[in-house]
Amino acid sequence: MNAPRRITPGLAGVPESVDVVVVGLGVTGAGVALDAASRGLSVLAVDAFDLAWGTSRFSSKLVHGGLRYLASGQVGIAHESAVERGILMETTAPHLTRPLPTIVPLAAGVSRPMGALTRAGLLGGDLLRRVAGTSADTLPKPRRLTAAETRRLAPTLRADGLRGAVLGWDGQLEDDARLVTTLARTAADQGAAVHTHTRVLSVVEVRGTPTPSLETTLRDELTGETRSVRSRTVINAAGVWAGDVVDDVRLRPSRGTHLVLRGDTLPGLNVAVFAPIPGERNRFVLVLPQPDGQIYVGLTDEPADGPVPDVAEPTEVEIGFLLDVVGASFSRPLRRSDVVGAFAGLRPLLDTGDDSGDGTADLSRKHAVLTSPAGVVTIVGGKLTTYRRMAEDAVDAAVARAGLSAGPCVTARLPLAGAAPRVQLAELLERAETPGHARLVRRFGTDAALVLDAARAATGLPDAELLASIDASIPVTLAELVFGVTHEGAADVADLLDRRTRVGLVPADRARAVPLAQRALALAQESPVDRGN
Repeated sequence: MNAPRRITPGLAGVPESVDVVVVGLGVTGAGVALDAASRGLSVLAVDAFDLAWGTSRFSSKLVHGGLRYLASGQVGIAHESAVERGILMETTAPHLTRPLPTIVPLAAGVSRPMGALTRAGLLGGDLLRRVAGTSADTLPKPRRLTAAETRRLAPTLRADGLRGAVLGWDGQLEDDARLVTTLARTAADQGAAVHTHTRVLSVVEVRGTPTPSLETTLRDELTGETRSVRSRTVINAAGVWAGDVVDDVRLRPSRGTHLVLRGDTLPGLNVAVFAPIPGERNRFVLVLPQPDGQIYVGLTDEPADGPVPDVAEPTEVEIGFLLDVVGASFSRPLRRSDVVGAFAGLRPLLDTGDDSGDGTADLSRKHAVLTSPAGVVTIVGGKLTTYRRMAEDAVDAAVARAGLSAGPCVTARLPLAGAAPRVQLAELLERAETPGHARLVRRFGTDAALVLDAARAATGLPDAELLASIDASIPVTLAELVFGVTHEGAADVADLLDRRTRVGLVPADRARAVPLAQRALALAQESPVDRGN
């Protein structure tokens, strides 16, 4: 078996010419790189910052079945979401996804007609699941819960007037940034050159050549070096920064904010809770228990006017809104001091010029493929769950525009690095000897052994030291941090703590984890193991 190809920070090893240059390494850009490489095209994929730098790491960590879109009459988008959710959960990434039980409490503020409508909506979502071909073993059918059953699953819900709940199922990610990193690793294994910390300065059409081509000028953000690369086509997957690559792309970003709570803030919570927003028929605030014991609360949908920041920041108004909505559904009031972290992402929504709706919440989440006069193909809109279909459409357009010879799209049946059937993954978890081993299986699937072997080779340290966590609230291991440097293109502490792992979502935890990340960087950089491709 060939050694896995590695992601590289900076310009080292960048090819002089390729078929496709991909700009942006969020979930869509990484998906485009994988799609193009798996069709037999030569690919260079770059990002000015890092894997999952922007919107992709600030999601709700869900793979949605499209229920919200069904409720608003967007049947096509809802069906596409359900299909792509099934592909992720059953074929391409069962190791990074899991079924998530969700409940809509039937409380005093929810009338019986509204409760019946909610149940009908979940049954419609189950119909989408069946039409998409997703097994009921993966996502069980919805059902009504009694008040006692509801309290067992969510003990801290308000008891006054609680008639029960409607239980449904959706998909949850182990970690959205981990999905992006795994996509990038898989693209590299398919032959793509994947480079972080590599900024696109310009893309210009090259005239007077037998075949259409583009010249992309790149800058190494670590050294300042610049270099130009020729390609037959460029695919712009820069998300909210797409307009920086192609001037005529017009976006209306919206900001989605989440809060991070400790698990003991709402003890015993075993399901996601949809807390209704007062005065809204089909909008909820989600309370989402996470694999590592935290709870996320989100999300908002607010217009984000003005220049696009490198990292969006939640506002105190949004934080207060989320606390108020959730607090109304639980017996324990939530206070600002319960919020140990908060994050916000910007959705790259296409500006259609239609101002008839009420802000960005009414803009379609449908994706769009645009082609500039110079031949740059831009993919915008959409959402994390449908990244694969977005990538397929973008590569189809680029291949047709540039007249490239490429095979058909195969990503709907191409497992990502570390993927395996759920039964096999469950067996690996059962055999895990320590919590550190189990964490590697959860985050890397069958590649857990690869991660540990690479860390051993790079450091010479015993497994006990490589797999030990800082404490129960910070379960990150030295092994995965070292692997982040040697194989996943991490160049600094921020890459390791904010994207290869998600420790950085809680500032206090991040501060405590910095020494371990610094140690991983030092050990990997001192290692004789070749980090090149």
